Amino acid sequence: MGGAPLAIREDESGSCPQRVAKQLWVGLDDSYQPFEWLPVIMSTSSDAELVEQCLRGDRQAFETLVTRYEKPIFNAAYRIVGNYDDACDITQQVFVNSYESLHRFQKEYKFFSWIYRIAVNLALDHVKAVRKRQALPPISKTAVKNPEEEFFESDTSNKVQCALQQLKPELRAVLVLRHFHGLSYQEMSNILRIPQKTVKSRLYTARQQLAPLLRKAGLVANE
Repeated sequence: MGGAPLAIREDESGSCPQRVAKQLWVGLDDSYQPFEWLPVIMSTSSDAELVEQCLRGDRQAFETLVTRYEKPIFNAAYRIVGNYDDACDITQQVFVNSYESLHRFQKEYKFFSWIYRIAVNLALDHVKAVRKRQALPPISKTAVKNPEEEFFESDTSNKVQCALQQLKPELRAVLVLRHFHGLSYQEMSNILRIPQKTVKSRLYTARQQLAPLLRKAGLVANE
């Protein structure tokens, strides 16, 4: 698409999107939801309609898509990379990339699966780049923190994030998509471009590895 890409609009405090995980991991059963989901919010216009409007030059339609997906995209990025500022940058880049490549979007797929795939790929690429530098960047400390930063740097959130960071990136990704966003196996398969059986296998492995880490951190009771 032509023209300058749209920037993500910040709220009055200039902060990035936030979510609050109120529940903690207390079991390994797939039917149990350990975290509060951050669902994809739908408006009266479907994603497909908004994409069509964007392709006809309606920039406001793309702003609607940004508003709809910026919070879940930010959350997914943060939980994978483990750095607030980097997650903000990745979220911005996701929408820049999606805007510039919207003409290549295939209508037979769901838009949210497409944009989640962009987000996960950028987040995993970031993790790989950081590993090449042989040091994970610390969470940025600012003189004045907004409420979102205060939550993500809170003791409980840091413990959850530290546990996640001890998992391999591909295991981290399936946990984020399943337990922070409530996506189905089929949706995860489409986003990650792996078979559903691989999704289930990774998720099982991720749960098995995460549970003792959360117990060690004192977030759940020992069995």
